[in-house]
Amino acid sequence: MDKDYVCEDYGTETHWTRIRVTVPLSRLDDLTSIMSMISNNLQIEDYSDIDLKTCYGDLIDESILNADKTIASVSVYLPAGENLPKTLEFLRDRLALAGIEASPELSGVDEEDWANAWRQYYKPIKIGSRLVIVPAWERYEAQEGELIVRMDPGMAFGTGNHETTRLVIRLLEDYVNPGCRVLDVGCGSGILAICASKLGAGECLACDIDPTAVRVANENVKDSGLKNITCFQSDLLRGVKESERFDLITANIVADIIIRMTPDVGKYMHENSVLLASGIISERADDVIAALEAHGFAILKKIEDNGWCALAVGKKQN
Repeated sequence: MDKDYVCEDYGTETHWTRIRVTVPLSRLDDLTSIMSMISNNLQIEDYSDIDLKTCYGDLIDESILNADKTIASVSVYLPAGENLPKTLEFLRDRLALAGIEASPELSGVDEEDWANAWRQYYKPIKIGSRLVIVPAWERYEAQEGELIVRMDPGMAFGTGNHETTRLVIRLLEDYVNPGCRVLDVGCGSGILAICASKLGAGECLACDIDPTAVRVANENVKDSGLKNITCFQSDLLRGVKESERFDLITANIVADIIIRMTPDVGKYMHENSVLLASGIISERADDVIAALEAHGFAILKKIEDNGWCALAVGKKQN
């Protein structure tokens, strides 16, 4: 193993290996794109936008408020049995190709420890005018008109705290129609499909390349009591039947992956369908828009939050 890689031995109870890379904030989007080639479920540590003392009525931990806001980190978690040396070699090559000077940090993490350690930072958060994302272990009394979405992300991405997720949820309020058919590509914890269902969608399909994410999403769907959501494993759209058509497709991924799926997504949409694309850092928005427009799409709406962008997209009308 390369001497730049440092791995802490946590004994025989270790089930996961964490690979963490830290870069200057300006390279976060590049790093996120590279790490997403290893896994679609990422842990992103970016504290540059935190300048408030409260988060929907709860105090933010002092260590987060005082964190270095000039750098950011991205982590992926590999289950036991994964080819770690091969993954590290791939990561090293991609970082070098992108001109990123960073050494991955490795640590062994027990699944229960990893899944529970961050819970102290995850508090209820209201998004848009109606939806409130509430951790499964927190007590919360709904106010009039609020729709409660209880989530336990476990080992998957999707708590509602990140700008990319919040942006899509805001768009869902605008584009979910009663009984509409929804596909969520890269579902993570299942949060977007659950939000869509709460807003009145009919059948919802949610897929992710990571089997852990699919398991977590299924658990959250089951705990929500919703009967109209199906979660399954798929590499982007490959596991979706080509005969399927959806009124609404959501993809909260990263810019490069959205661009990659752009040539194929249109065949799953009818004339009036809408694609909600997020996970796009604002500097890459023009690249994504250009790719979408080149494949027959028109931008219906663009919203931004703290350097991140989400798009509502429809097919160009003749």
